[in-house]
Amino acid sequence: MTNKLAERGRKSAYKLVFIQTIAVAIVSVGFFVLMGVDAGISAFWGGIIAVVPNFIFATLAFAHAGASSASKVVKTFYWGEALKLMLTMALFSTAFITFKSIGFMPLFVCYVCGLLVHWTAPLYFKQK
Repeated sequence: MTNKLAERGRKSAYKLVFIQTIAVAIVSVGFFVLMGVDAGISAFWGGIIAVVPNFIFATLAFAHAGASSASKVVKTFYWGEALKLMLTMALFSTAFITFKSIGFMPLFVCYVCGLLVHWTAPLYFKQK
């Protein structure tokens, strides 16, 4: 029973991450076409910074489910969120340190696009 609940939540979370990936890919390609290679790479990094931590969080947060493992659920949510924040900071730092010609505007636009998809998730996932 608990595995089915966890799997159902994990599938929804992975579906959201997939939608985020599609959205940031479209924005990255748009920047590549309109502004060139550096803008495309910068936008790609912004998308990576938005999507990868959410994927890690989804994997950790939906590892357990059910009333019998409530403490595990809470613990993995907290650890998942902490890891998500640390990974976001590490990826931003890596992008700024590694790429000297990074475009701030494409990076942040694509990052915010990934966040907006996440924030508007209830619009995509109507309960049956």
